[in-house]
Amino acid sequence: MRSYHQIGMLPLLIALLLLPGCASIGQDTAIEASDAGSVQGEAESDDRQETGNGDPWEPLNRKTFAFNEGLDRWILEPVAEAWDFVMPELVQTGVSNVFANLSTPVHLTNDLLQAKPLEAYETLWRGVVNSTVGIAGVFDVATMWEIHESDEDFGQTLGYWGVPGGPYLVLPLLGPSNPRDTLGLVGDSAAHPVRWFVPFYVSAPAAAVDIVNRRAAALESVRAERASAFDFYVFVRSAYVQFRDNRIHDRPEDEEKEAADDDLYYYDDEE
Repeated sequence: MRSYHQIGMLPLLIALLLLPGCASIGQDTAIEASDAGSVQGEAESDDRQETGNGDPWEPLNRKTFAFNEGLDRWILEPVAEAWDFVMPELVQTGVSNVFANLSTPVHLTNDLLQAKPLEAYETLWRGVVNSTVGIAGVFDVATMWEIHESDEDFGQTLGYWGVPGGPYLVLPLLGPSNPRDTLGLVGDSAAHPVRWFVPFYVSAPAAAVDIVNRRAAALESVRAERASAFDFYVFVRSAYVQFRDNRIHDRPEDEEKEAADDDLYYYDDEE
């Protein structure tokens, strides 16, 4: 099941015009990461274990985080609110389904790179079903038929084969990441069909629509997270690190949610 949660730092629309492939793919992780939730104190431990040095670039990361937050609050969030007001939920769901279907080649490629033939077959079958019966992916028929949905990306592939994440890193416009996932973002962008088969003057505004649609779906959750977290930067960092660790190790969704339900906003006094 796709998550529509988002943890801030979505790319500015102008950035989408400059980086349509990377921005669209990069937000798949950013938008979903807060669904990992997890206990803040426990996640901080996982943070240090995953990155080795925790967050040695924190001063710079916080400045980038504040920059991204400003763009989101003053530009992207108002646009998303207008989109949410104008577009019926059915239309928003259809848009989300279409872009998820377009990412099938990326997930299929990473299923194969991780030597998961069964998952690769299901990903391919899912893409065929949604592209045909689902009318170009507008309707998520594959989920109704209980066909597994892959979430594999190149950052996960690198982690699967033992490449360490490295220190936590906040990218301008694109949000939470690390050196491994940043490299993975480039790889996924290269595998995305939009980059190769869709003209730039079409892919750029299409990517903008995708991001605005995702941000509109996350309006309430982001407001709640911002209001509840003692330190939103720490919450985002911990949620992201835990989320990526869960994805790399293929932990079931119920395990992620169990951790999230314990105490999502525990504050670490050492921060």
